[in-house]
Parts: sequence; structure tokens; C-alpha cells
Amino acid sequence: MKDFIIPDADYGTPASRAKTMVTLEIDGFAVTVPEGTSIMRAAAQAGIPVPRLCATDSLDAFGSCRLCLVEIEGRNGTPASCTTPVAPGLKVHTQTARLKQLRRGVMELYISDHPLDCLTCSANGDCELQDMAGAVGLRDVRYRPAPGNELATHFRARNNSGPNPQYIPKDDSNPYFTYDPAKCIVCSRCVRACEEVQGTFALTIEGRGFDSRVSFGAKTDTALTSDCVSCGACVQACPTATLQEKSVIEIGTPDRAVITTCAYCGVGCSFKAEMRGDELVRMTPYKHGKANRGHSCVKGRFAYGYATHPDRILKPMIREAITEPWREVGWAEAMAFAARRMQAIQAKYGRRSLGVITSSRCTNEETYLVQKLARAVFRNNNTDTCARVCHSPTGYGLGQTFGTSAGTQDFDSVEHCDVAMVIGANPHAGHPVFASRLKRRLRQGAKLIVVDPRRTETVQGPHYKAAHHLALTPGTNVAVVSAMAHVIVTEGLYNEAFIRARCDWDEFQDYAEFISDPRHSPEAVQLVTGVPAEELRAAARLYATGGNAAIYYGLGVTEHSQGSTTVIAIANLAMLTGNIGRPGVGVNPLRGQNNVQGSCDMGSFPHELPGYRHVKNPEVRAIFERVWGVEIDPEPGLRIPNMLDAAVEGTFKGLYCQGEDILQSDPDTKHVAAGLAAMECVIVHDLFLNETANYAHVFLPGSSFLEKDGTFTNAERRINRVRKVMAPRQGYADWEVTQMLANAMGAGWAYTHPSQIMDEIAATTPSFAGVSYERLEELGSVQWPCNDKAPEGTPMMHIDGFVRGRGKFIRTEYVATDERTGPRFPLLLTTGRILSQYNVGAQTRRTANVVWHDEDVLEIHPHDAEQRGIRQGDWVRLASRSGETSLRAEITDRVPPGVVYTTFHHPDTQANVVTTDYSDWATNCPEYKVTAVQVSPSNGPSQWQQDYAAQAELARRILPAAE
Repeated sequence: MKDFIIPDADYGTPASRAKTMVTLEIDGFAVTVPEGTSIMRAAAQAGIPVPRLCATDSLDAFGSCRLCLVEIEGRNGTPASCTTPVAPGLKVHTQTARLKQLRRGVMELYISDHPLDCLTCSANGDCELQDMAGAVGLRDVRYRPAPGNELATHFRARNNSGPNPQYIPKDDSNPYFTYDPAKCIVCSRCVRACEEVQGTFALTIEGRGFDSRVSFGAKTDTALTSDCVSCGACVQACPTATLQEKSVIEIGTPDRAVITTCAYCGVGCSFKAEMRGDELVRMTPYKHGKANRGHSCVKGRFAYGYATHPDRILKPMIREAITEPWREVGWAEAMAFAARRMQAIQAKYGRRSLGVITSSRCTNEETYLVQKLARAVFRNNNTDTCARVCHSPTGYGLGQTFGTSAGTQDFDSVEHCDVAMVIGANPHAGHPVFASRLKRRLRQGAKLIVVDPRRTETVQGPHYKAAHHLALTPGTNVAVVSAMAHVIVTEGLYNEAFIRARCDWDEFQDYAEFISDPRHSPEAVQLVTGVPAEELRAAARLYATGGNAAIYYGLGVTEHSQGSTTVIAIANLAMLTGNIGRPGVGVNPLRGQNNVQGSCDMGSFPHELPGYRHVKNPEVRAIFERVWGVEIDPEPGLRIPNMLDAAVEGTFKGLYCQGEDILQSDPDTKHVAAGLAAMECVIVHDLFLNETANYAHVFLPGSSFLEKDGTFTNAERRINRVRKVMAPRQGYADWEVTQMLANAMGAGWAYTHPSQIMDEIAATTPSFAGVSYERLEELGSVQWPCNDKAPEGTPMMHIDGFVRGRGKFIRTEYVATDERTGPRFPLLLTTGRILSQYNVGAQTRRTANVVWHDEDVLEIHPHDAEQRGIRQGDWVRLASRSGETSLRAEITDRVPPGVVYTTFHHPDTQANVVTTDYSDWATNCPEYKVTAVQVSPSNGPSQWQQDYAAQAELARRILPAAE
């Protein structure tokens, strides 16, 4: 295992972005830094540390601790170096007799009200207060409570005379960290981190002078019940043990660290996995990570305990039929059993009777091997991925208009936007680290347009509010975006110079004629969309005239019957206004899982080889045939719905499913179950016995992201390294398991490290041609395309021209979904996520995150609830044309009348039993976001839920080892 000594120096204050350089003298050394740099940072960069407590380079200078004092020739006093900017010709002294005396005096005051329990303190060895006491040479504390008044401190709980009224007990309410007021030095770093970095404003300083203490809000609030979102920014900022991870308290101070990448959402945060021996102590955000810039959310920072959860399966298991209990076996027997059954199926039903499903949670290298398994070993193109189930319309829509199937910007771009349009996404819950960066820009004055049926947490937050919230009726995205385009074209707000230079003018004129039709006006579609015409017109004008305008969208755009059309309409909007090809603009899909982008890039679709090249193209097939040494089927294969249909019909009989739980995540759960039950060999490769494993014949235990090497590609096309932190608990990384299965079927693969797989990807895929592990070690990360033209990657796309040549305007006719409300099903159900949980919850449900969300609930408007006699917390029956389930009601005006909302994180609810099989016209992406339903009072779980739970219990039986 390669350990990384991480150059994580803290320079005290943020770096200046000024271009003008300034030279000054610090302790006799000439130092040249950008204008606006603090004296503290300039000294640190010159290797001259200045003692400090309230300063850290992730926060703006504050100047409260008075420990960083310096002397400047020609100036009176001893200014704080953190708040004093450099100036030409300054002569600064950081170490004089006067400064040493002042600093020791300041430190004495801090220590006088601080417990001296350093040897038993959980921050021992990792405490800045301890370090600074040594740096200033503190050897004694003269300030002590007067005799008989020993309780005149904040850290003594009591003495023989009774309790100390100044003492505040430790707050252990949060599952991941503690707050000990007795050790607080009131440096305000935690408060500032919550405000400046996270943007939640959950912390404050209460009291004055000696009585000042950090507070989580009201007197009755704790760390758990407050507005705190447990992102960990305050814990990371704290210089003492006041805010401390419970894992550090329990395990001890880490002694080494490995940089890796988070395995949750598509932001792709870089982390330091801090270890003690082979035990993971904590995950801390890596400040040089280009996606997260040193920030994190509750999932990436704390919710990694699933990797060691007792539910995890560590031995392969097989069974002849799904009605039998599982039998644990060795790897060799499991592979022989799986290969024998899959080969028998092909011999009986033909080579197209088998297929694979790749996972957006696995690495690029693992995904590449799984699609290679289908094409080179099964000898068909029956490969699909959960990425198609969420973002395939992005690939189609942006591919048609721009020529490439990915977002245009990096996350840093948001710092330059003047108008942000968030459509069909709730970054606060789904992409919280990006949301923090967006909110920071909004607090600086940028404007926000939100297009969403719900009043999500993104609509309004501390010190910002959306200029426009277009609360549209679910399923009318195309009508809303087209209406915005109508306003821009008919009012002459489009960027003619950009369109003439970068797009096809004739196609634009055709599109302009189409979109100018009065039937696309805000007034004409108001009845359909539910958005007031004037509000929609104002939003369109703001987007077109407000400066740099960026669009960020999520599954609320793609998971519709017109998902591809909406993506095209969004691209049209960006091209109309010239908001492409520079910082602060662009079209940016927010990917739901950590490697959605990568699983698409790696050729997981049944019609595309890696790099989005159609399988019918003989020149492309020839590239892979030469490397793989086999002939590739030119016919596109089956998507997941087609596999299930074919299984029910009797022509598709074997499936290898890696890291994906289609029974919980795919629509129309009953149809998915019927398809799986009809197969003769289902191989599930995962960490846990998931819902799909109820119908499996072979279970191959998987490895967590902590146990393997590889790469993830995030939503900004950034390829980040995943590094092995510990050995795989079940013996093998996932790519090795796939290779063993391929070789058991006669493949003869001989990879010994994932870097060799990446080398093969680079040799066959033009956009990855310059990617190698060596390049990633050198640069940290790269954004594809990375090739001879862009050896260090491409942070921003379409700068001088579109990948396809000229941008293509395409007509976007609104076609209402076939899923309609009526007397039986008068409400519309839409689905989404919550901050503390992730996707189907297999990982986060096995962590302490359940303290915030232990069950899925149904949000329903007070008017709709009153009509049905439903009260807060009641069990309700949620029924559609496809099925029914029961869950508890949450009455809220976050949803408008006529719309209900739920999450899909808990299998007990199985929300997808009610979703339909309607899908996007171009890509088959399921229409999760629009389902006609009825809600009525219920006495508890439905009969279907009870039957499902009983079947799952039977399917998960494991024979004792002796049997």
C-alpha cells in the first residue's frame, strides 16, 4: 500500500487572486507575494511561521486571538498579521522580545480558563492550542482562581461546595462528534466555518466577555436538534478538542493518511483517509481537492461505517434455486458454479440470452471490465447501467446539440456566475458540497432561478432567496423552458453575434420560427404548467440579461417521458444567450452517484462502446477487436427493461449485476421481480444481500471504495484517483472478481493492477488517450478530454467552438406524458432524495445517518391532507395504476396542492412499486417524476409490503457453515 505524506500546510489566511506582485521584508528576508496577501500568509510562504489560533486559510481573516502580532518599522503598535495586508517596502518583524512577551501573556489568558488534561485529551498530539503554547514558550500560568473561588472557571464541573454554575456539560447528541464547551477558547473558527464554508449559519457566539461560548442556536438546541447539517466544517476548523470526532475519541489520533475519492454523489470530493494501523479513524476533506476545495457533507465526512457493518457479506454464496437457503462456498467453487450455469444457458438459449448491469458506484476500471465481459466473453451487447436510468437523456440531448455527452464547466465556474438557474435538482440534499459553493456565490449577490414543483431547501436559505421560483406542474419542463426561449426570441434578447459565429444560422431561424409561435408563450402554457406568465417572463429576462448565466439540472429534468427534449431545450436556451464557453456559464448536469459520468464514458450502454461510439460503426469495433482478440457483435443489445421483458418471454435467462439493486431502484417493482424470477442464473455482486439478491443464484461479495484502487469520474468530467486504504475484507477488489468470472468462462484475462485497465481504456478511447495513473499522480486529477491537444485535461468545454462543429438548435415540441391524473388517481407523485441518505440507502442506512431519516415519508399539502382526513404522522396508502404501498404522512406546504412527494431510500417502503413503466422517448430513462396516485388513510404496511418482507426473509436464509 502506498501512503502519501500530504503537504497540507495551513498559511493562515486565504490566497490573494491579485495579479500585481508586492515585495516586502520579513525578518530580513525579501518576500514577493500577490497584492492583498496578509502578512501572516506572506511569512508562512517564506517559511516563517507566525503563532495563531483564530486564523486558518479556509476562512477569512478575523483577528480575534491576538497571538499573531507583529511589528512593522515606521508604524505604531503591534498589528495582527492575519488582518494586515502586505505593502511595498514594508519591514516586518515577527520575533522580538516585546512580541514574545505579549504572546506569552495572551496564551496565559487562554490557558487560565482551559483544563490542563492534555495527556488524556482526545486532541493530544493534534491540538493547536497545545502547539501554540509550545511555540510561544509558555511555561507557567500566573492567572489562577482566588482561594475559595475555584469554580470561577468554565471547565471545573463542581467542587465540594457544589456544582459550578459556569460549567456547561459536553453535548454528545450528534452521532459523529462531541461539543465540549469546557475546552472552547472562543476563537470563532467553527462559527465562521459554518457561515463562510457551509452557509448554514447554525452556530453563533452567545454571551459577552468571559461568558462568551459557542451555541447551536436557542438555549434548548443541541448539536442534533439544531440547524446543523453535520458537514464537519466546524469540527475540522476547531483548534482544540471542543469539537471532536467520536471516532478519534474511541480509536486515537491517526498516524498516516491516504488521499482518495468519496463514493457517494457526483461531486467527487477528495478526502484524506486518516488511519491508525489498518483502522480508519476519520475522513477529512482534502483542501487541494479540485471538486470540493476542502469541504464535505455528512455522508462523505462521516458515513463510511457501512464498510465494516455486520450485514456485509464476506464469503461467496450459491444456491440451485431462489427458494433455497444460501450456501457459503470458496471463491473457486462459486466461480465454477456461475460459469457452468451461464455457459449452459448460452448453449441452450443462444449467446444473446445473457447480459450484464454495470454500477455507477464502481470504478471506471471495474465498469469497463463488466461491459467487456458482455462483449468479449458473452459475445453480445446486452450491457446496461443505472446511469441510463437517471442521466441517459443528458447524453442524448447534449450529444445532439453540443456534440459531447457531458457538462460544460468545472465546479469552480460557479464563483463567476451572475445568474444560476437550478432546474429539477435540489443541490442542498443531493449535491451539498456544490450547494455550499453556490450559496456562497448567492450571498455575494448572484441571482437564483429555481424550477421545481417543491419549495426545496435550495429555494431559500440564510441570507439569500431565489429571485424566481417557478413551481411548475410535474411533467411540464419542456413547456416551461420553451416558454422562456419564446420570451428571449420574441423580445430580441438572444445573442445574435454568438449564434452567427458558433451555431448554424439557418437552423436557428427555423427554431426561432417554431419557438416564436404564440402557443409557446408563457400566457399560453400557464394553465398547463401552473407557472404565472409574468413570473416566467421575468425569469427568462433575468437569465438572458443578468450577466453570466449558468444552468444546473438534475433528475427532475431527465427522469421524464420528455427528458431528452428538456435537455435539448436547456441547451437551446444556453446557445440563444451565448452562455457557453467561458467561466460562470454553461449547462451542467448534477450527477446523482459518484461514477454516473464514468459508467457512461466506459461504454455501459447497449448501443455504445467506450467513448460514446456506436457499436454499429465497423471502424470503432475494429479498435476493440484488435485489442480484445474477439469479434464484437454489431447489433445493439438490450436495455434493462428489454432484458426484463425478454426474461418474462423466456428468451433472456442469465444476468451478472455488479453493484446495482434494480429491484429497489428501477420502476415498476412487480415487473422487475417477475423478470428476475424468470431467469435461470442471476449473479449479484455487491457488499450486502440487497433486494435484487432475493432472486439471485450466486452472490459474489464486493469490496468498498476503501479497499481498492481505481478512478471515478465526477459530474464535471474530472477523473479522480481512488486509492486502497485497507485490504479487501472479502479477499479481492471488484475488478479481480469480474476477471475471475471471465476467466472461469475461458477469457484468459491477465490484469494485475487497475492501472493496466486504464492503459487499455486510454489506448482505445480518444477522450481518455492522455489519462494514466502516472498523469493522475502528477496533476492530482484531470478532466476529459485529455489527449495530445489537451495533455492536462479540459476544465471548460466549447470555448472556441462546439465539439460537433456548430451548435445545433432543435425544435422542442411539448408532448404531455401519457401518465394522467383522473378521478381514481387525482394526485401527482414525484420523488427525490434527502441530505442524510443516498440512493437506495444500502450504504447510509447502515450508518448513524438513520438518526435523521429512518423511514421514507410522504409529503402532502395541508389542503389535500384535510380533504382525506390525514393527520401528521398517520399511515397512508399510496396507490397508482401499477401498485400500492404504505408510509407515514408529513403534512407540509413545501409541495403544492395536487402534488405529493417521497424519497426511495428504504426498501420497507419500496416507493417504486407505484411508479410506472413510462420512459423517455429517446433513451428509455424511466419517468420516475410523474405518477398519478391516490392517497388515503391506512392502518399500516400494505399486504404487498408484508408479503414482500416475508419473501425477502426466506430468500436471505444462510445455511450454517457446517451444513
